[in-house]
Amino acid sequence: MVANLIDDDPEEAYAYSRIALRLASRVAAVREAAGFAAYATQRYTEALAEFRAARRMTGSVELWPVMADCERGLGRPERAMAMAGEPEVQKLDKAGQVEMRMVAAGARRDMGQIDAAIVTLQGPELASNSVQPWTARLRYAYADALLTAGREAEAREWFAKAIEADKDGLTDASDRLAQLDGVDFVDALDEDSEESGRTAPAAAEAEIVVTDDAETGVEAETEAEAEAEVEAEVETDVESQGDKD
Repeated sequence: MVANLIDDDPEEAYAYSRIALRLASRVAAVREAAGFAAYATQRYTEALAEFRAARRMTGSVELWPVMADCERGLGRPERAMAMAGEPEVQKLDKAGQVEMRMVAAGARRDMGQIDAAIVTLQGPELASNSVQPWTARLRYAYADALLTAGREAEAREWFAKAIEADKDGLTDASDRLAQLDGVDFVDALDEDSEESGRTAPAAAEAEIVVTDDAETGVEAETEAEAEAEVEAEVETDVESQGDKD
């Protein structure tokens, strides 16, 4: 459920992760999932604690970059930079090393070292024409750093390269490039409404608001009932297991 919900409803994913933690806190996969749920909701202290617990259980270093990014989230970029220089980084696979480089560049930017951030992102992975799962994000980070440094022409070039690699729409590189080119997107429906000079009556607007609130209330009640049922089922299962033991 955490994996299914984390992109569209991170708060709900976090709620499920808390239930999982209560039932199976000694399972490494549960601690890792809880860490990502907390990370997605910007609960960086919790996320870091869960990632550390998962690492102790598995001995794996694959969570090292996201742990460093949690340090950034907690306002400690210096610690993130220190982690970028630890031996664990050398044990990461290529994707993990690229991720660590982006985190380190972000930490440099947090400390106001924009030129150092640009240099940190440079490397064979950035220059390669081969498209990997992380290529679009790396090119985007580089373009964004260049733009922050005032190197607009280069930033435009790298946003375009990010678009070429971003087949799944992981970044908003196309929007950023359009902004640099001075392109403004206009909602055609709003434009038609303005040209016709017609606006929705106030009473109709009020009616829509009331309807939306009512629907929201029903959905909230339904979700609350569903959560209550889940909690009740979990408690029953735990009690039953206790009786069997």
